[in-house]
Amino acid sequence: MKGLKKLRRLIDKRALLFILGGVFLGIALFAGTAGSMKATDSAEFCASCHIMDTAYQSYSESNHATLSCNDCHAPRDSLTSKVAFKAKAGVSHMYMNTLGSEDVPDVIHATDSSQEVIEANCISCHEASLDNVEFHDVKEGGCIDCHRHVPHGNTRYKPADWFEPGEYEARS
Repeated sequence: MKGLKKLRRLIDKRALLFILGGVFLGIALFAGTAGSMKATDSAEFCASCHIMDTAYQSYSESNHATLSCNDCHAPRDSLTSKVAFKAKAGVSHMYMNTLGSEDVPDVIHATDSSQEVIEANCISCHEASLDNVEFHDVKEGGCIDCHRHVPHGNTRYKPADWFEPGEYEARS
């Protein structure tokens, strides 16, 4: 009987230690994830790649400079979609900055999936003002077609081909 009580206490101590260790690990993972998400959302992080110099310079002088890059460039509907989108984009960016550096265009345009996200984020932030402006009921194209210059400031840093119309299907 005495041996059984000792065994129960030992099991209880191990279970408590296991639970406390799990809680500590969970807190550490949450803090690490939250910190890394915040750091990788920042304009300074995005600007750490030299191919983003032009985008960063023009963004920092724009009326959107108080936002993080991913306020516009990543989904905001759920943490899961944001993490998945950032992971996919991150792998692509790492490839382009290392092995695929010869394939980087002189002028960087948003991909189709990025355009959809950017369009949704434009509407999400500016929906109240869109309701007040009748002519913004765009039937073809979207925010990006007319307002490409807005999030990245003035034209000082943009080469002439930046202004060439792209092939966008932001709204279907």
